[in-house]
Amino acid sequence: MQRDDLARYLDECLEAARFRDYCPNGLQVEGRAEVRRMICGVTANQALLDAAVTQGADAVLVHHGWFWKSEDSRITGFRKRRMATLLAHDISLFAYHLPLDAHPDLGNNAQWAKRLGWRIESRFGEQELGFLGGCSAATAGQLARELEQALGRLPQLVGDADRPLKRIAWCSGGGQGYFEQAIAAGADCFISGEISEQTVHLARETGIPFIAAGHHASERFGVQAVGAHLQEKFGLICTYVEIDNPV
Repeated sequence: MQRDDLARYLDECLEAARFRDYCPNGLQVEGRAEVRRMICGVTANQALLDAAVTQGADAVLVHHGWFWKSEDSRITGFRKRRMATLLAHDISLFAYHLPLDAHPDLGNNAQWAKRLGWRIESRFGEQELGFLGGCSAATAGQLARELEQALGRLPQLVGDADRPLKRIAWCSGGGQGYFEQAIAAGADCFISGEISEQTVHLARETGIPFIAAGHHASERFGVQAVGAHLQEKFGLICTYVEIDNPV
């Protein structure tokens, strides 16, 4: 498949243009014109790029790419090494941040629901990044145990583990800032990737449990789903590479 055709398809499929984001979405580094083999991962770190070189990939697809608004824009040190790896091997880098959180089917939050059997009933928050719905778990503690089994890591539960659940809310990655909006929307529990200092107090004082499942762990499923979609639709060879990250 031609690189530029792939870029256009991904931009349209993930509706990249409609998001106000912290980084550019889409093709971030241009590699060779034809893409046959793609490596998928959560973050465009050196280990993932090295795996792409080893496996002879033409492109890399990630959720966390480069050129964030708040970071140093100079290409020096580890940034130079990362860039040099792609340029030396003519490998393209595709990155989709908020579009890959929000997509109703292929996104991190939608895939989280699909993997855990949650029912998506509505959306909330800025750019509708928060999801609201139901689950089969009877309590917050049971939900945390189901998350541990699905994600392969122990989540952090703050609040009443015995809280009965009717509606839950979730937002992958650094979505803890949506906790108060989730409570206002009627959630009995909120699940995200990260947890902040103030999140603990909000959970204690409102009686609504908060579960932190891990930023990396909560954002693995989106790129996996996109890779599987591209493989089925276009015949690309898409391989997910897990780079361990404990947070």
